[in-house]
Amino acid sequence: MPVARVLVDVPLSHLDRPFDYAVPAAMAADAVPGARVRVRFAGRLVNGFVVDRVAASEHSRLQPIQRVTSPLPVLTSEIATLARAVADRYAGTMSDVVRTAVPPRHARAEAQVLAEPAHNDVLSAPPTAEAVSAWSAYVGGDALLHRISEGAQGLRAVWDAAPGGGLSEAGDWPTRMADLAAAAQPHGGVVIVVPDARDVDRVDAALRHRLGDDAHVRLTAQLGPQRRYANFLRAVTGRVRIVLGTRAAAFAPVVDPALLMIWDDGDDSYDEPHAPYWHAREVLALRAHLSGASLVAGGMARSVEAQGWVESDWAKPVSPKREVLRGAAPRVTADDAHDEQGPARLPSRAWQIARTALESGPVLVQVSRRGYLPGLACQRCRTPARCSACAGPLELPHSGGAPVCRWCATPSPRWQCTACGGDRLRALSVGSARTVEELGRAFPSTRIVSSSGDHILDRVDGGGLVVATPGAEPVADGAYAAVLILDAHAHLSRAALRAGEETARRWFGVAALARPGAPVVVTAPPTVPLVQALVRWDPAGYAARELAERADLGLPPAVRCASVIGDPALVAEVADSLPRDVRQLGPLDLPGDVRNRLSVDDDAPERLSRLLVTAPRSSGTSLTSALHAVQSQRSARKDPRALAIHVDPLDWGSDLA
Repeated sequence: MPVARVLVDVPLSHLDRPFDYAVPAAMAADAVPGARVRVRFAGRLVNGFVVDRVAASEHSRLQPIQRVTSPLPVLTSEIATLARAVADRYAGTMSDVVRTAVPPRHARAEAQVLAEPAHNDVLSAPPTAEAVSAWSAYVGGDALLHRISEGAQGLRAVWDAAPGGGLSEAGDWPTRMADLAAAAQPHGGVVIVVPDARDVDRVDAALRHRLGDDAHVRLTAQLGPQRRYANFLRAVTGRVRIVLGTRAAAFAPVVDPALLMIWDDGDDSYDEPHAPYWHAREVLALRAHLSGASLVAGGMARSVEAQGWVESDWAKPVSPKREVLRGAAPRVTADDAHDEQGPARLPSRAWQIARTALESGPVLVQVSRRGYLPGLACQRCRTPARCSACAGPLELPHSGGAPVCRWCATPSPRWQCTACGGDRLRALSVGSARTVEELGRAFPSTRIVSSSGDHILDRVDGGGLVVATPGAEPVADGAYAAVLILDAHAHLSRAALRAGEETARRWFGVAALARPGAPVVVTAPPTVPLVQALVRWDPAGYAARELAERADLGLPPAVRCASVIGDPALVAEVADSLPRDVRQLGPLDLPGDVRNRLSVDDDAPERLSRLLVTAPRSSGTSLTSALHAVQSQRSARKDPRALAIHVDPLDWGSDLA
């Protein structure tokens, strides 16, 4: 096979295809599919991957491969097929996806791994009695565990984990994921994707306890280039079968994937910030479809996309049995009694509950924002306070300090309202630092710790109050004796498409840290549908309600969508080239304050437009193909005008509010 088809690392849409190169005889054994090579392209040397070897080419004269950088096939055929599918789904280029899927080469790590034994022994063992007992607490859980242990392929499950602060077997979600990984690894590779490093540590500990230290590897950016590439090679060469990591681990090249798992798929950290802006949940769904591997999406709350999988019968629900839920769920109450406000902006009932619960364990207080006073407004007219330099929102970083812009950090010691001329400020919201200060006065001689911003705690032991922002709540040894959810209005009043879904994810997640039967107080009216779902502990019901409302309004994920931002004339051309069955909103000029919140290039023109597009799910492929064609035509003619295309963004259109 003297011809190699090479995917060159050139992120231009009109060149998004393999190119044929001649394989010199001296490189014939090394230039295997998946190997890294250097080739001459458009007059310069570029990196690339061999994706195939063929007998002949339709071109008579071929450039030879200049060098085989490494003969290791790091881009496997399965990952290459997946990268192509991801690029097509998000109207991007395959080289952009591969750049994320395959980490940069590290020669020392490569030599280290190749010197290790070629394979580790995989012991096949039936599920433990503890695993069978814990999964039997779920409707369909025991069947899922046993079918995976028998090597069944193509299973798809949406798993609603039981609450209880990890005190019950069913509610210890890292151990339950380790159960499934142990059951699947004799039959093939296992990929586990979690939102952040804290969750990686928890699942890592569970895997080590269940399978030992050498059965899995971690793939995270925190490892550094050498360790990360070494672990990548251990997976691609079959030295380990289980890979645990964050977002990019969705592309982990395990041999013969048997099981793919993702925890808390609604977390926004799964959204890739660089083109083509893929989402780890959708990557795993595509991978399960293409490879036939089983897929399990778990969480305390259920995302709207996962609910769509269940309602379309693409996946089956795995939920706690009612008797198990009654014994594990906390006692949730809603308290929005502003006329009975107690100390530290706590309702009187919440203050009494916290004081009583502190006698038996730690109490978690969730606040919506970090900082001291993160939101300010004019005392006279209530107009939000804005920075004179960039129109960003002002905050008060500490008591007695001057207001500072949250965007550009410019201080405003002599701020004056542009609407009424007033010079006095009032707080729109209270942050974690101010809450700690107020709780210290309300609960003297009580230990208070904070977890937010750059200081996030993994675990807490002993009693006291723990003040945390959403996503930064530490796990308590023995679980929390009570949980207080403050600033409910700030969560529920967000002008975002996924405000309700994101609030449900946060509230169910923090309430699940409480002990079985422990009190959880939400400072929101009891008539709010999300509060009612939390009281009943019904994440599936709330997700179904959200999906039904989105379908009625023609909003994602009931439809496919896209956002197009760029030069006004170019955006107008895009609007004219789209299929007829799409719905278009705009183009609209972007105000300056909105532009500052969008991911646009620094050298983009001052004037930008935005086009929002929706299409029926059956026409999603036509929409992405049309958008890719636009990018291809633009790059082919070297159009310098700015254009950014984002397919299926998380908060479609909400940043214009």
